[in-house]
Amino acid sequence: MSYIRFDKNQLVNLEYALSKELIRSNQHGAYSSTTIIGCNTRKYHGLLVCPQEAIDEELHVLLSSMDETIIQHDEEFNLAIHRYPDTWSPKGHKYIVDFEAEPIPAIYYRVGGVHLKKEMLLGSDHRVLIRYTLLNANSPTRIKLRPFLAYRSRHKLSKANVFVENKFTPIHGGIKTRMYQGYSYLNFQFSRDARYVHVPDWFYNVEYPKDIERGYEAHEDLYCPGYFEIDLIKGTSVILSAGITETNPKNLARLFTQEVSKRTPRNTFENCLDNSAGQFIVENEEKTEIIAGFPWFGRWGRDTLIALPGLTLCRHQNKQCKNAIDTLINDMQGPLMPNVGHGDTTAFNSIDAPLWLFWTLQQYQKYAKISKSTLWDEYGPVLKLILNGLKSEKVKGIYMQENGLLYASIPGKALTWMDAIVDGKPVTPRSGLPVEINALWYNAIMFSLEMASLSNDHLFVSRWLPIADQIPAAFKATFWDKCRGYLADVVDGENKDWSVRPNMVFATSLPYSPISEKIRQLILEKIKQELLTPRGLRTLSPKNPDYKGHYEGLIKDRDRAYHQGTAWPWLLGHFSEGYLKIHGQSGISLIRDLYDGFEECMYDHGIGSISEVYSGDPPHMPGGAISQAWSVSEILRMKDLINQTI
Repeated sequence: MSYIRFDKNQLVNLEYALSKELIRSNQHGAYSSTTIIGCNTRKYHGLLVCPQEAIDEELHVLLSSMDETIIQHDEEFNLAIHRYPDTWSPKGHKYIVDFEAEPIPAIYYRVGGVHLKKEMLLGSDHRVLIRYTLLNANSPTRIKLRPFLAYRSRHKLSKANVFVENKFTPIHGGIKTRMYQGYSYLNFQFSRDARYVHVPDWFYNVEYPKDIERGYEAHEDLYCPGYFEIDLIKGTSVILSAGITETNPKNLARLFTQEVSKRTPRNTFENCLDNSAGQFIVENEEKTEIIAGFPWFGRWGRDTLIALPGLTLCRHQNKQCKNAIDTLINDMQGPLMPNVGHGDTTAFNSIDAPLWLFWTLQQYQKYAKISKSTLWDEYGPVLKLILNGLKSEKVKGIYMQENGLLYASIPGKALTWMDAIVDGKPVTPRSGLPVEINALWYNAIMFSLEMASLSNDHLFVSRWLPIADQIPAAFKATFWDKCRGYLADVVDGENKDWSVRPNMVFATSLPYSPISEKIRQLILEKIKQELLTPRGLRTLSPKNPDYKGHYEGLIKDRDRAYHQGTAWPWLLGHFSEGYLKIHGQSGISLIRDLYDGFEECMYDHGIGSISEVYSGDPPHMPGGAISQAWSVSEILRMKDLINQTI
C-alpha cells in the first residue's frame, strides 16, 4: 500500500481534499502544483509553471489544468473539477476512488465499468508528462482532453482579451500553440494518434478559494484552444507531453519510464523529506540557487544560507552547498547579501543574511572536512568585507558600538528575519540591538579569528581579537536579566523589549556563544515553557497581550500574526542544537519526539513536505507556503543532530 494515500471517502469530501496540495519542481526553475483531486484553488497552481526569460525573470503559468472527459456510448463523463462563483462545475471528483503519491502522483477514476489511472510528472526540460492507463472497460472508450491555458505571471491573473493568438500549428504527434507573442509555445504531443479539434474559447470567472481567504483578487478567465480525442485500449497507456520544446512522440513511453526511475519513492518519512529537500535546489548554468518556498517564493538570501546545511550537507551534497554560497556571494552589494530578487529588483535589506554566511561556512567546513585555513584563503576576503562594512557603517544605520555590539536601525525598514510589513510599517521593527544579530555577530567574529589564527593572518587577529574579548560582557550586561531568567529581544538605549521571543535561542545554538552554559540552560527552559509547540517555536509568548494564536484570514491579518505568535518549524533546528549541547543524550528523547511528530505533516497542506508556518494555538493548523525550504532543512538537521549526539 502507498505510504501517502487517500481513499474515496476522503477524496469526495471537498473541504478535506482541497486542503491537500501537491508540489513538484524540476530543479531547473519550473514547478507543477495543484490539489490532490486536480482542482486549482490558488493562482499559483498550474500543471506547468516555468521561467519565460523573454518576458521577465518571473515564473509564468502556461498550462493551468487539463480537463479529462470519458466517452462511452456517446455519453460524456467529465472527470475535472473547477470552482466558479457559487458553484463547482464539473464535479468530476465524484469519480475519483483513490490517490497515491509515490513514486509519482496517481489518481484512479471509476466511471461505471471504466477504471482509469492518471499519473503525472514534471520533466527536467520544462515538460509535463501525463500517462493515462485504461485498467478496465466493458465497452469502447475514448478520452477527450481539453487544455486550459493562462500564460501569465504566477502572481497575476488572466483576463479574456482580443490579443490571444487563437491559432495552432500541427507538429509530429500533436500541435503547438501559444497565447501571446514572446512566450514559449506549448507543444502537445501524444504517444499514439490523437485527433485535435480547434475550437478556441474562453472559460470565465474561474475562482480560487485560497486567494479569496487571503483577500486577493481570485477570479480569472482561462483560454482553451480546442480539445484532443483518443481511443483508449484496455490494459494499455497513452502518454501526453505538454512542454515548451518538441520531443519525439515515439520516445514518450521510454522518457516517462526514465523520469520515474530518477525519483526516490516517497515511501517513508525520511524519503519524503529527502525528496522535498531536493525540490528547492535550482541548478542552471553556473548558478545554484535555493527557492525559499513553494509556490510563491523565489530566492531569498537569508533563507538560502539558513537552509543550505539541511538541504545539502545533511544529504551529502557538499558541492551544491558551495555552489549556492558562491552564487550568493557573486551577487553581494558591499557587505550585504541579496535578500530577495535578482538584478535591478534585488533588495539588500537584511542585516542577518551576511552574518548567516559565517554559520553556513562553519557547517560546510565541518561536513566537507576541509581545513579552516583553506576556507580562510578562499572566503577570508569576503568575510573581512562583511565584518569591516558592518562595523564602520558602510550601510547607513548599521554600525558597531564601542562595546563591540552591532546596532541596526533604518526607519521604516525591518532588517531582521521578523520582516512583516503592514500598511508600510514593520509589525516588529526591532530597531537597535536585536539579540540574534549580536549572537550571530559574535559567532562571525570568533569563527573568523579561529580561521585567521590558523592561517597566520596576524593583522586581522590584532584588529578583531580586542573586539571579540569585550563582547561577552557587553552582551550579558545588555540582554540578560537574572530575575527574569531570559534575554531581552531588542535593546535601544535605555529601552529594552522583554517580550518572550525565540530570537534568543541562537545564543544557545551557534558554535560560539557569548553567554555561559547556565544562562543558556535557563533560556532554553523559558523557550520550552512558553514558545515550544509540536510544530515549531512560537514567535511570541501566549502570555503577551499582543500574542496572536491563529494564522488565518486576510493577508494583513496573517502578516500581523506572522511574528506575533505564529509557530515556525525552522526554529526547532536551533532549539534542538542548543538543547542537545546542554543535555546531551538525556535530551534526545524530547528532540526525537519533535522530529517524529512531523511525520503527520506528510499528509497535510503540501503533502510530503513541511509548511512555512503553523498557528501558535492547538491544533497548530498549517499556513503560509505549502513547502518551505528552511522548514524541511531544519527538520532534516534535527535528525542529523540526534545521530551526532547518540
